[in-house]
Order: sequence, then C-alpha cells, then structure tokens
Amino acid sequence: MNPTVYLKIARDVIKAHFEHTVVDKDTLIDTYPELKIQRATFVTLTLNGHLRGCIGSIIAHQSLIDDLVSNAESAAFRDPRFPPLSLNELDSAKIEVSLLTKPELVSYKDAEDLSHIIRPNIDGVILRVGNYQATFLPQVWEELEDFDSFFTHLGLKAGIGNDPLSYHPDIYTYQVEKIKEA
Repeated sequence: MNPTVYLKIARDVIKAHFEHTVVDKDTLIDTYPELKIQRATFVTLTLNGHLRGCIGSIIAHQSLIDDLVSNAESAAFRDPRFPPLSLNELDSAKIEVSLLTKPELVSYKDAEDLSHIIRPNIDGVILRVGNYQATFLPQVWEELEDFDSFFTHLGLKAGIGNDPLSYHPDIYTYQVEKIKEA
C-alpha cells in the first residue's frame, strides 16, 4: 500500500467533519485490507511550520483505519492545547501520520546508562512513573536534540518535573514510520 494513502485518509476525515459526512471505512478496507490490522498511530498537524495538533495511540488497541480516523479527528478538533481547526486553516495545514511499532521496555541502571541506549532521531520514548506518563515521538529529537533536554521536557510533559530520571521511571522505546505531506 502506498503510504500516502494514510495522509489522504487523515485529510479526508478532517474534511468530512466540515462537510458533515463520514469516511467510508468499509470501502477503504475492501481496497486496502491491511487497514484491518491493529496498529497504533499518531496524527500531527502543523500550520506555517508550527504544531497545530497532535494526538495518537501508544499501544495498538483497534484497527489501523479506526485508529487513524479517531486520531485525525482528535488532532484537528480535540487537542486540548489548541482551539478546533477551522476550515480556512485546513487548506494550509500539513498532515503527518506516524505508524508506531510496539513499545519495548528498556532495562537500564541509571541516566548515564540510559543515555547510551536511547537512539536520538530513531527512538520514540514513553516515560512512566506511577500514574504519570508522557511520550515523545522520535520527531521531537529534531527540536530537543540532546538527551538531557529531551528528558527534561518529557518529565515536564508527564507532570513530574524537570529531573524525571531521578525517579528511575519505566522507559519504553518504539520506532515510527513517518509519512508527511510535502
């Protein structure tokens, strides 16, 4: 399947919201049977090079088509950091779809050890301490290029402060196949 199909589906889902219609998932599955496979996705929207919405699933819990539809709608209209996307913004917005691999628990001794295990620009990271959790896609390494700033911001996102590794959190890594509009 051509990966740009994922982008078209995401854009069609967002357009359908404005047109008060729905995407025909059954027809898409008939055409692309791999959309039935359980897969976790993230949908990211940018506008003029700035984040405009990003929602996704870390763990595969539904079919790829259902996850993609849900996350496209949520990124456009339910990301709590942004107001709902407007029809005018849709024309200028760029869509990126990330297909995630299954997260794997990382065994590490301390922050120094972890810094040699985590692969910048390759690994997405899930940080978990008790009920606190956050993730950064591998794309975040483009903005937070060094290990320390990456984990500082991840800890802040999780709500546990700027020194999250002092808690020796559970760390999971995953990789993504990133499909981005030109």
